[in-house]
Amino acid sequence: MTDPTIGNLRVNGATLHFEVRGQGPLLLLIPGGAGGAASFDGIADDLAAEYTVATYDPRGMSGSTLDDPGAEQNVAEHADDALRILELLSPDVPAKVFGSSSGGITALHLLTAHPERIERLVAHEPPVVEVLPDAPAHRALIARVQETLRGQGLMPAMAEFAAGLKSGGDMGSDTTPDPKPEISLPPQAAARAERTMANLPYFVERIVPSFMSYTPDIDRLEELSNRLVLACGQDSHGELPYRPAAFLAERLNTELLHFPGGHTGLTTHPAGFAKLLRKALQA
Repeated sequence: MTDPTIGNLRVNGATLHFEVRGQGPLLLLIPGGAGGAASFDGIADDLAAEYTVATYDPRGMSGSTLDDPGAEQNVAEHADDALRILELLSPDVPAKVFGSSSGGITALHLLTAHPERIERLVAHEPPVVEVLPDAPAHRALIARVQETLRGQGLMPAMAEFAAGLKSGGDMGSDTTPDPKPEISLPPQAAARAERTMANLPYFVERIVPSFMSYTPDIDRLEELSNRLVLACGQDSHGELPYRPAAFLAERLNTELLHFPGGHTGLTTHPAGFAKLLRKALQA
């Protein structure tokens, strides 16, 4: 791996940690879930052969600190953070952007709010469940996750959340996912997993309910559909994060691109993921 150039950027209410690799037109990678810049370690160097690749920790996660640790979070402010990075690194030229999961939600808002800053956007499984016809069921899932977090703690809440995502969101609170075998990770991956675990309480308590209640401006996305690529994992069929992207692709009459793997395909299938992402960004 190439050592990135590290920077810090003051934004409203936070200081963002960001990393830059490569040279060429700017490509901003927006992480999702409880991950940060390190979640792109498997693909960033590959993409840096063609782009100036910028990654960052979303506010409140890993190296990006909040002025007020208890501050409520919202999609618009996270999108403004991404905008500030674009303005810093590519002030005069629109950039290409990739966002995954909750990072995909941030990216969708960034596109609708500031389309002049984005040349092309690939949004991978953004869980904008409010666009779905069965949105009330998904609101109930998020409510159960929050109730479980308050009453039983983090890991039971995560089990509730993971099972709901896997099943498409329509399930009872007594369902739990099958246990997974423990995996021995190399040191760098183990350190990344440790940081992700440290971010989980913040993610579940403040990012999940805020981001999954967000409703994108579908009419605006339709106007901008020529620069938007909606994508899913080829192994994610039937799962909740897959469905909003598929719904939007049909609504906008655009192709739904399928990346290798599932919701975390950029981690499990980095080479194939980077290859397809490069093609999607150039199309």
